[in-house]
Amino acid sequence: MSESTRLAADTSMGAVTLDVADLDGMTAYYRDAVGLSVLDATGPVVTLGRAGDLGTASVPLVILRHSPELKHAGPREAGLFHTAILFETQAALAAAVYTVATSYPQRFTGSSDHLVSQAFYFDDPEGNGVELYWDRDRTQWSWVHGSVEMATLFLDPNGFLREHLTDEALAAHGSAPAVIGHVHLSVGDVATAQHFYVDQLGFDLTTAFAGQAIFVSAGGYHHHMAMNVWRSSGAGRRMPALGLGQVDLVLPNADELGATAERLQHHGIAVRNDGRTLELDDPWGTLLRLTPAGA
Repeated sequence: MSESTRLAADTSMGAVTLDVADLDGMTAYYRDAVGLSVLDATGPVVTLGRAGDLGTASVPLVILRHSPELKHAGPREAGLFHTAILFETQAALAAAVYTVATSYPQRFTGSSDHLVSQAFYFDDPEGNGVELYWDRDRTQWSWVHGSVEMATLFLDPNGFLREHLTDEALAAHGSAPAVIGHVHLSVGDVATAQHFYVDQLGFDLTTAFAGQAIFVSAGGYHHHMAMNVWRSSGAGRRMPALGLGQVDLVLPNADELGATAERLQHHGIAVRNDGRTLELDDPWGTLLRLTPAGA
């Protein structure tokens, strides 16, 4: 395929918006346990992320939108599987894992070595999946026939903490660099997901698991997004509910935003374009917002 059919290589993930019932409780979780900074708290919306310093801008990662009128979605509906927060070092990851696990001990759901990364899984207080992870260097990833090799291997959380947790990392928790590394969705079927996210939106397929899950990215990352049917097979379009409200994607510049808009319109995808952002729904009604870097 030509480059015009793909998302730009330096596309990245932006913030994830969650509709929440308990704004104070959810803010405390992502601020005090996960270690994000409150960047803005205006009315019913709290924006958390990485605070900027001299010469760097703040980066929103999680936006909490108070929506007490909504109810929780059913367990088999399409929506968020997890939001994955990427840490630069194993020590920073260990500090985050330790703080979340000790603050919310019943919310730990597992840990795995995925070959490309080491990951720890939690549910936030309203049941939204959260992954905290660290990437191995790209030179250590293995690609076979265009697919990145990933696995789900045992990772001892206590052993990881013994090896990597330091007093310095704990003291720095809350200021350690972090980004949204990827977003994993629950969908109704993976063939429809692949057609939309790969053939139409323009991600590259990086690996697939036998009709159960696909992983997609731009620029050779192991995955910026993933979609699975592990608990949502056959799910239809989402109704308004607590949980995932919006996923942001960041394109490198306005030209790439324009090229993406043209590609989506060519495929007959309904796009809301105000000249600065694109908004569109995936086949299950998940709202995607695309913006150029620095917008």
